[in-house]
Amino acid sequence: MELSFGRRIPGLAVNGRRLDAAVFNENEVRAAAGLTMVTGAVAFSYAYFDKQYVPLQVVASLFFVEFLIRVTVGIHYSPFGRVARAMTFGRPPQWVSAKPKRFAWSLGLGMALAMTVITNSGIRGYLPRTICLICLTLMWLESALGFCLGCKIHGLLVGRGWVGDDPEIEVCADESCAPPAHRQLALTRRQIIRKG
Repeated sequence: MELSFGRRIPGLAVNGRRLDAAVFNENEVRAAAGLTMVTGAVAFSYAYFDKQYVPLQVVASLFFVEFLIRVTVGIHYSPFGRVARAMTFGRPPQWVSAKPKRFAWSLGLGMALAMTVITNSGIRGYLPRTICLICLTLMWLESALGFCLGCKIHGLLVGRGWVGDDPEIEVCADESCAPPAHRQLALTRRQIIRKG
């Protein structure tokens, strides 16, 4: 496997639409989100109940490395990504465009960096625990519900015209990060299916 962000699969089509841009398997992404959520929840529990912040320091640093790898070369090279791939082996892939995930992981990288600095600087109490709870909530939304807040934010930025349409963004798990014309087409398809 060559070193690149996302996978380019010749001849890949989703819902009859040919995909040329890099993609990720949504099943692997959600499994990795679940793994990071569980790891973060254990560290949060030690900080909240026992006032032991060393696990939170270690996990924050680990998450910083994890998200740095995801943003630069993709989830298939990250530690949690490798475990997630093994967990989802044998399941049919659900391909989604790589770029919205990169945007979401960039937000995760920023939060992980903040947590790493905060916890390793000796800051304790509500600030690190609140940031940790926000991260846990976002990871739960991704893993359990398939709701990617970063993808939604990216879609909002595109919809408002603050970020231009990108031909590399071809398909999203719930059409949330597609350009407005694609979202409207998807909504029309859903309405037709419901009526028919």
